[in-house]
Amino acid sequence: MGGEASRPATVGRTRTTSLLVVLRFFYAYNWFDIGPALPRIGAAYGVGPGAWGLLVAAFLVGAGLTQVPAGLLARRSGERPVAFGGAAVLSVAALAGAFSPTYPILLATRAVAGVGAGLFFSPAIGWVGRLFGPGERGFPVGVFSSAFSAGAAAGVFGSAVLVPAVGWAGSLATGAVALGAVTVLSFCVVPREPIPDPPSPGPSSTGSAAWHGRSVVAVGLAFVGFEGASFATGQFVVPFGEVVRLWPAWVAGAVGTAFVLPSVVGGPVGGVVAERSMRHRTQLVGATAVAAAALAALPLAGIAAAVAIGSVFSFGYGFVYAVMYVLPHYWRELPAREIPLAIGLFNAVQLAGGAAVAAAFGAIVQARSFAAGWEFAALVQVAALVALVGLPPTDAGRRPAGAASVAPGAPAP
Repeated sequence: MGGEASRPATVGRTRTTSLLVVLRFFYAYNWFDIGPALPRIGAAYGVGPGAWGLLVAAFLVGAGLTQVPAGLLARRSGERPVAFGGAAVLSVAALAGAFSPTYPILLATRAVAGVGAGLFFSPAIGWVGRLFGPGERGFPVGVFSSAFSAGAAAGVFGSAVLVPAVGWAGSLATGAVALGAVTVLSFCVVPREPIPDPPSPGPSSTGSAAWHGRSVVAVGLAFVGFEGASFATGQFVVPFGEVVRLWPAWVAGAVGTAFVLPSVVGGPVGGVVAERSMRHRTQLVGATAVAAAALAALPLAGIAAAVAIGSVFSFGYGFVYAVMYVLPHYWRELPAREIPLAIGLFNAVQLAGGAAVAAAFGAIVQARSFAAGWEFAALVQVAALVALVGLPPTDAGRRPAGAASVAPGAPAP
């Protein structure tokens, strides 16, 4: 029985991780492919940038609401069914959104798509981290994190090219069908795992560590600004280029890609740095401050400068989020099977706050200008960092919460 339980962490971990990375790519594509379509969606439904911001916010709200339920479901039933189920919900909702007859229905489908995204994420990243042991999980977790940026870049550029050719509905449908196909393939190929025993009730339950740790609260609050700024920027930079700067669609798409793609490098770098140095709070503050400073300069930038700004911003995003997702593996009080729940908890806070930031960004753009929106996003990104005063420093001698061979139902060491 022990051999079967450890099989995903030995024989099949490379295959499982690779498929989860591919799923992460297409899941991100379906987050960001709506950005370049926003002006045409606005024309189709007669709505402006304020309503565009609500489309971004609705997705984040749906994702935020399901972060904690996803972690709880993964703890009880295993990561596999929850992650694959979430990817399926996202695919179906994204496809339904492509054929929405009215703006309110499109808004609702984006919220449901966010629900699917929330169900996928924390079980999937907890799954990847559990498959690898101390000192070796930083790189695969960083790659998984950066696959989001690769998919987002493909979504931004692909949609910028597809929307003029096949319309915004055809563009959204393309991403939805691709995600659905990869989900079916992954479900068929990745083996089932033993279902863990339910945690014991009461104050001694292992879940109490995830629910009450001040580290979870600090990480959640500290990055609501970065979360909102990254999604607002990723969705609005292409319309900004086309509508305000009058760049051709492919140029605006290329600039938009610069705001998401470089974190493909930032993620693995951040993951490795987080494994090798225990100065995690310094890493998080430094990278976020640099990214915010770059974003503040965007209103003054031409094409080349915008690409450079986007590259710095995106690298910082990938770096920060990889460090963030490695952190729970080093919290001594957190058992291994509670890691998806802890990640879900701080992600829920970030997504809820990020939704408010994205909605406010759209409202500011409509009421004032894109320049005012970028300055707001940079400011809130830095201001939220004050919450990191509640993050305890990581001790050099602290061991990760669980080793790679721990199965979902096995007790943490």
